[in-house]
Amino acid sequence: MAWPNRAIFSSFLGLFLIFFSSIVLAERADRDKPIHLEADHATVEDYKRKGEFRTSIFTGNVVLTQGTLVLRADKVIMKEDAAGYRYATAYGDLVSYRQKRDGVNEYVEAWSKRAEYDDKTDKIELFGSARLKRGADEVEGDYISYDIASDFFQVSGRQQSENDKNSDHRVRAVIQPKAKQSDTETGK
Repeated sequence: MAWPNRAIFSSFLGLFLIFFSSIVLAERADRDKPIHLEADHATVEDYKRKGEFRTSIFTGNVVLTQGTLVLRADKVIMKEDAAGYRYATAYGDLVSYRQKRDGVNEYVEAWSKRAEYDDKTDKIELFGSARLKRGADEVEGDYISYDIASDFFQVSGRQQSENDKNSDHRVRAVIQPKAKQSDTETGK
């Protein structure tokens, strides 16, 4: 199904990226810290297993912590490739993600029914009832892709089926006004 208001959506997305584009980098030291996992149950494959990925499954009140990054879910499937990069898929009534921004006392927080984190590309994707918050700014939709390293967001609403015309599947954003410099500070 084609988006009937594609031009409006593109304009909105462009404005959103302009307003939301201040540098949002995750705490740089987090990548070099060990990953701590807690769960009610775990299945971990043999480290010497031959194959493309080593897979571990954690279920029941899962808490994944790496530096300031905290991910909470009902279930997390963690894969590690031969180069040591990790890929986590988290499921839950609502998966939660929280990580401190680099250089400021502010956090990026996110919630969704499923979250996929890619250590190699430093990207998190949120699926189903997705919401992302940075400080007082917030965005929600059915899908959010967040490139942590470059601070690029992509937000999509869910396409409506013919039987679901009265339902609201739109992208929503709340963008707080930023403090402006006074005319005397800018030299005007």
